[in-house]
Formats: sequence, C-alpha cells, structure tokens
Amino acid sequence: MLVRPPRLCLPVLARCTRFSTGSPSYVTSRSIKSQTQPGQQRSALTEPELASMVIRGRAIYPPMPLPRPYNIPVASLHFRSHHPSLLDMFAHFAEHAASALGIPASRPVHLPTQRSMWTVIRGPFVHKKSQENFERRVHKRAIKAWDADPEIVNVWVKYLRKHMMPGVGMRVTKWERAPVGIGRQVFQRGMDKLRLDTDAAKVKALADKIVQQELMANDSDTSPKMVPDKQS
Repeated sequence: MLVRPPRLCLPVLARCTRFSTGSPSYVTSRSIKSQTQPGQQRSALTEPELASMVIRGRAIYPPMPLPRPYNIPVASLHFRSHHPSLLDMFAHFAEHAASALGIPASRPVHLPTQRSMWTVIRGPFVHKKSQENFERRVHKRAIKAWDADPEIVNVWVKYLRKHMMPGVGMRVTKWERAPVGIGRQVFQRGMDKLRLDTDAAKVKALADKIVQQELMANDSDTSPKMVPDKQS
C-alpha cells in the first residue's frame, strides 16, 4: 500500500512530475490480475511490476522497500544543502533510483543541522555601535545501502552524480568485500619487499669489512701526533 508523503514536499515534487502523453503498451494492474489463475492469491507487487504500471504521480510517493537478507552495509550517502526543500527532493530521487536498481536502502535520515552565526557592525563611523547578525544553516541527510553488488552501487552513484541537483552536495562512502585470508597475503607481500639477502657468507664478509673500517678509524684517531718544537 502506498503511503501519502508529507504535504510539505508535495508542491516541490509535483512541479517535477511529468506524465507521458503517448499511448505505449504498458502493463496495467488488470493485465497482471488476468495472468493469475482463479483461486490463487497473488503476493505483493514487485518493483519491476510497479514500475511498469501507469500510476499517476508515482514519483511523489515513497519507493517500495526491499528486504535485506544479509544486512551487510555497502555504501553510505551524505547530502548537504542550504535549502531543505531541494535536499528532500534529491534524497527522494536517490531513494527511487536505489529501489529501481534493486538496492535495499534506508529512508533519508535527518542529521543535525550545522549552524554558523556572525555578528558584524553596520558601519565603521556613524553606525559603529549598531551590529547586525548573520546566520548560515547547512541541512544534512543520510541514506545507507545494504546487500548490493559493488558494480550496481557504482552505477547508482554515477547516475546520481550525472543528475546532480544544483545546490546539493553529496559525499559517498563505499565498503567493498575482501576474500578470506587477505590480511596474510598483504603481510606476505610486505615481507617480500623488505626481505634482504639471506646468504650467510655475504653477510659475514660485509660484517668483517665494517669491523675493519671501524678499527682503522679508531687507530687513526688514537695515534700520537708529533708536535714540532718552537725555536726561540
């Protein structure tokens, strides 16, 4: 069942909703019901079936939630903007894109708003004692995705960056899965790069050479120096 979104974002999203004027061959709910046998109960509609149906203003409704079988996080998206209406609309667009690609994603989470305030004098001469306050607010939203292939996540992120809304910033954090034993492989590679020549004869010859050089340097420092007598 589709839930009606809050009234605040309806005017903003309604301006961006476009309907097709042609008559393509869409799959309707009647055709889907006719394919089911009599006496057979049909499960809930899937995202491809819902996307293929003609639903007026479907973009203003929340997307269909997808199950998370493994509950493994794969990506986290953070959105920032000075305009909360544009931020909510782009977060809603990111939700629909993730649902259409089959990525289980969360609803947009409202993060704490960052506030910055400045106090500036009105003028350096006559209005020196009069001050004026300025405030800047940065609104933030976050969406988290689970149980998706890294290639699908990359497609989702590229699609969002291609259709980025002006005035909205996005930061993406991805987590990729590594095979079992990756730590041992990385350690072995590091040891191979740092490993020296283990030939005992070469090591001994190098040590003897260093010892001889140190002894010669010490002998030269401790040898007495002949100081010539000064003639009167």
